[in-house]
Amino acid sequence: MKRLTVFTPTFNRAYCLHNCYESLKSQTNKEFIWLIVDDGSTDNTEELVNSWIEEGIIGIQYHWQENQGMHGAHNTAYEHIDTELNVCIDSDDFMPADAVEKILTFWSKYGNDKVSGIVGLDSYSNGEVIGTKLPENLKTCTLFELYTKHGVTGDKKLVYRTELTKKFPYPLFENEKYVGLAYKYYKLDEEFELLLMNETLCVVEYLADGSSLNMLNQYRKNPNGFAFYRKELMKLPFATTPFKFRQAIHYVSSSLLTSNRKFVSETPNKGLTVLAIPLGLVLYFYVLSKTRVANV
Repeated sequence: MKRLTVFTPTFNRAYCLHNCYESLKSQTNKEFIWLIVDDGSTDNTEELVNSWIEEGIIGIQYHWQENQGMHGAHNTAYEHIDTELNVCIDSDDFMPADAVEKILTFWSKYGNDKVSGIVGLDSYSNGEVIGTKLPENLKTCTLFELYTKHGVTGDKKLVYRTELTKKFPYPLFENEKYVGLAYKYYKLDEEFELLLMNETLCVVEYLADGSSLNMLNQYRKNPNGFAFYRKELMKLPFATTPFKFRQAIHYVSSSLLTSNRKFVSETPNKGLTVLAIPLGLVLYFYVLSKTRVANV
């Protein structure tokens, strides 16, 4: 049985999905399954994927669903994955030819049930690592502490044990398409650390229609999802007070966008939330002013 699933959420990305496919065809180790979760595409994604399935070069599973947003596609992926490990490679990204081999070799040597998985590197197409590399003096660490304690910056690639990623499903809010994916990752941090692997596992392309480049519009259109996310981050037992205060500011702003008058009574930290109201108001009006045109 194959040990790794590479899953790709996609929405109307037929024009670039072939780059990911070509990289997976070129893997030096093909002991993986490629699961494509089509989040309601209306282009020729299904036809394209079916042609690749017919080629029979790599194992491909395809699932189409009504559009739910990235977090909803992740939920669906985790429901369908039955391999020991999984890694998400977005539709506009691709893997170096030896990435699968490196993951499986590293996991065979160091993997165990006391860690949640592996954290590796993302890079640009020119080979430059996005942000910083991982600390050389650490073998394991939580994702949260990598960023808040050890000064790591930039996107990183996460390979998780599938039995763990089935926990903490992302909530779906009516007419909204966004909940921060880190909600699940930080929940897993409460129980496990990740193995550190200073190897590039994914080459990233930030496209103009990607969610990371449209965050203010996401903020405006998905206030319930953002409020949930910030409220959950305020609950993290290992988070510092300054970190929780920043979440409270965003929680206030998102709650105002939803016209939720009960946000103070619903917060996990009333003191910080009350203190955050002035800055939350400033952020609320800033989001409104910057996204007015896009939402008329």
